[in-house]
Amino acid sequence: MSCKVILKILMVIVNSAIFFAGAGTVIIGVLVEVKRKQAVGKLDDKDIPPQLVHLAKAAYSLIAVGSILTIIGFLGCCGAMLENKCMLMTFFIIILVMFIVEVAAVAILLSSPQVRAVVEKLRKAVAKSIEDSYGEDETITKAWDQMMKLMECCGYNNYTDFTESKFVEKKSQYPQACCSDKNATCDEDKAESKKVIGCFDAVVQWVKKNSASIAGVAFSIVAIEIAAMIVSLILYKNGD
Repeated sequence: MSCKVILKILMVIVNSAIFFAGAGTVIIGVLVEVKRKQAVGKLDDKDIPPQLVHLAKAAYSLIAVGSILTIIGFLGCCGAMLENKCMLMTFFIIILVMFIVEVAAVAILLSSPQVRAVVEKLRKAVAKSIEDSYGEDETITKAWDQMMKLMECCGYNNYTDFTESKFVEKKSQYPQACCSDKNATCDEDKAESKKVIGCFDAVVQWVKKNSASIAGVAFSIVAIEIAAMIVSLILYKNGD
């Protein structure tokens, strides 16, 4: 079996997987949007919670990403099988553009002085959301409870995010996650003494702890993209 045939088989297998992954992502996005519209249809415009608006954005994002993956997989798979130069060159250009965008995005994030300002604004916005919605909105409350349980954290910054919240106002206590104690009542003094870190810092610590694995995945993605570009050029050179 020649090297060219092996490259074609690898391109077909990899891009078939990309195609089906993209198609699956599109289907999930469509189902999410259908369910969202069914929920919205039962409510008046003024009663539509903001979470359903955000859900629409998530659904459209899934559809967009899935569509791109489907196109890439189709072009790569069919281009390799048929050795079609047009498809292979289009595939190469899309992968190249994605690679450049990824590199540019990383460079901007690492060098931009505005990143800290954005993070600070996010801190304030999320803290405000906790004050207004935790204990009032069941969806947000459950989401935060699951997040705090999973990451063993309290609030976005720390327990003070809940101080002015409706939850504390009504129950005169803090979420149990803020005290790391499932049995005792979590009051302000206990929450302060336990010093449970905020979820933002918990995520940062997790990223630092798993930085080697994350870097490995990132380099693997880059390596796959570069390999895909090289193989597509080789097949393009020998295509019809």
